[in-house]
Amino acid sequence: MLIKLCGVCRLFELDPELLSLFNYSTNCGSKQDCLSSPEFLDHVTKVMLVIDAAVSHLDDLHSLEEFLLNLGKKHQAVGVSTQSFTVVGEALLYMLQCSLGQAYTAPLRQAWLNMYSIVVSAMSRGWAKNGEDKAD
Repeated sequence: MLIKLCGVCRLFELDPELLSLFNYSTNCGSKQDCLSSPEFLDHVTKVMLVIDAAVSHLDDLHSLEEFLLNLGKKHQAVGVSTQSFTVVGEALLYMLQCSLGQAYTAPLRQAWLNMYSIVVSAMSRGWAKNGEDKAD
């Protein structure tokens, strides 16, 4: 859990405006508010489960396409920008660097970037599709 929190803290350092997206029973006005919110910690776990699913399906990431499209639609509906996907990716890489130390190499970083870019691409298509649907 500590490693995940390293990534979460980095996320809010990279983009403090993201705090405003987390309006749970405990409003996340600060990193500390979010880190003490069960709803927020549940969201962090869900993000990690998506990453786990992507890693588990590396040989066939396209099998997750429909799920990722829907996830992108949900994020668009609650006001998350596609730029936020990039910030989450940067925080994920930071978390990996913190946890792996010297084992975090340039080729490993590139492999994670490749996988994450496929995930973000599908989510971004879902995000855009949801925006088009609302315009109709």
